[in-house]
Amino acid sequence: MKKTIFTFAALVLAILALFQLSKYSVIAGDTSIETVIAIIAVIFFVIGIVINRRVLHKKKKSTQEINYQKIEELGLSKREYEVLCQIAMGLSNKEIAEKLFVSESTIKTHVSNMLVKLDAKRRTQAIQIAKELQIIPL
Repeated sequence: MKKTIFTFAALVLAILALFQLSKYSVIAGDTSIETVIAIIAVIFFVIGIVINRRVLHKKKKSTQEINYQKIEELGLSKREYEVLCQIAMGLSNKEIAEKLFVSESTIKTHVSNMLVKLDAKRRTQAIQIAKELQIIPL
């Protein structure tokens, strides 16, 4: 997070510096305003390409192995595990029910059983615990 803030702060300072330099350049009569705008546009185009490559071409973390033994130790049923995975994808109870072709109250029952087995109070806490136990993919 600090790296992102630093990067954007540096970009804002670069913009301000470029505008100040261009203002002095235009006032002095050395260059035209169109040339200054073109140079600034090219600089930010290059910066955009560099940032794009860094963000989009990061190496993905190696896929982790799911600890199926831990799932059995916790006593999670296959359906509860399916519901847990769906919750991890950010789906609501209604969406999970539609996807698994069951009623919403059935999903609520599975969620409450899963929360008890994972010793969690909230769905988000259950996901965090599941990730720590390596029973759901990151």
